[in-house]
Amino acid sequence: KVSSLWSHRHRHVLTRGRLQRWSQDLSRCPIMPTSDPVQYAQYYGEVCIGTPKQCFNVVFDTGSSNLWVPSSRCCLLHLACWVHSHYRSLFSCTHKTDNSKFAIHYGSGSLKGFLSRDILTVSIGNMTVQNQTFAEATDLPGLVFVAAKFDGIMGLGYPSISVNNITPPFDNMMKQKLLPKNVFSFHLCNTDNITENNGGEVVFGGINHDAYEGQLHYIPGDTCWPWKLLGKDDGPELCKDGCQAIVDTGTSLITGPSDDIRALHEALGADHYLFDCSKLPQLPPVTFHLAGKPYTLSPQQYTLQHFCASVSLCKLHFLDIPKPVGPLWILGDVFLRKYYSVFDRDNDQVGLAVSKQSICGDSGTGTGGPTAAPDTEGTTAIPRTESVTKKC
Repeated sequence: KVSSLWSHRHRHVLTRGRLQRWSQDLSRCPIMPTSDPVQYAQYYGEVCIGTPKQCFNVVFDTGSSNLWVPSSRCCLLHLACWVHSHYRSLFSCTHKTDNSKFAIHYGSGSLKGFLSRDILTVSIGNMTVQNQTFAEATDLPGLVFVAAKFDGIMGLGYPSISVNNITPPFDNMMKQKLLPKNVFSFHLCNTDNITENNGGEVVFGGINHDAYEGQLHYIPGDTCWPWKLLGKDDGPELCKDGCQAIVDTGTSLITGPSDDIRALHEALGADHYLFDCSKLPQLPPVTFHLAGKPYTLSPQQYTLQHFCASVSLCKLHFLDIPKPVGPLWILGDVFLRKYYSVFDRDNDQVGLAVSKQSICGDSGTGTGGPTAAPDTEGTTAIPRTESVTKKC
């Protein structure tokens, strides 16, 4: 990871598992991976709420727009309430009561709670978002959130998809003029040696030019970042007339319409997502055509190897979304581990380039190359500042 600190950009080094350290002006957040195949799909980092800070591991999710964390009033009948950190409003002297009811549904789970307002810190003691409305989750049913390494979710999507019409955290960053450029970017690591320290990074307000190869290719988007998606270079062609797709850091796999995913599985020779790993060298690459440019994944990149009773089975990372949710393609972390992504809110576009995996696994304490905001030449190193607890 690049650990140098540059002025006027907030770089948050992501750790695939949790965000570890921040710079003063460039928000760099580490992501940490886990060894479990399910948890391996979780990219999360640390944010803090309140005064003094109460910190939580959250998923940075471009597919939603709300921030929520477990509440101290979380129902103890739900196991998830026992295994995660809680926000305690009585312990924060900057807390403001709202109490409006809140409910949100994701593809893998749902929750309920109520709204509160407080200071949100998205850089260790440095970048603070004032008066951020967020949800305190009180009902976390099922086992989805029990197994999760993260405590909550910080949505980075547009206000148009925000539940209760709450201003999302990134929009508040823009309104409060905390960033030099209204962009954020993701570098997700794809490493065989999965550790808690090499998940990648998210940068608020800039781009890590050392984290990708070649040029960024920008794709026009709107409030849901939709693109036209065309199928494979060889074999059956999916979405012949083009179809809608979004890129989503909160989705671990690549999902699509049931008929298209079924045809793709048949073309790849997979039965119910699984096949003998000995066939892996014979599988073709899968190519997505976005705004006239091909984006290709190799068989190794769109599969995951499992061992069952000494038998090696490979699992496809393509999952169908049946109606009424579909038809829609979602390019999740499987895609984003291959391609560095830039979400440009000033110009309503997404930039993609091939990720550099050589910087993954770095301890994050060295002095890597500079990170710059778009159209910004040069950067200035600044000293690290320690977190300071604010007094009321």
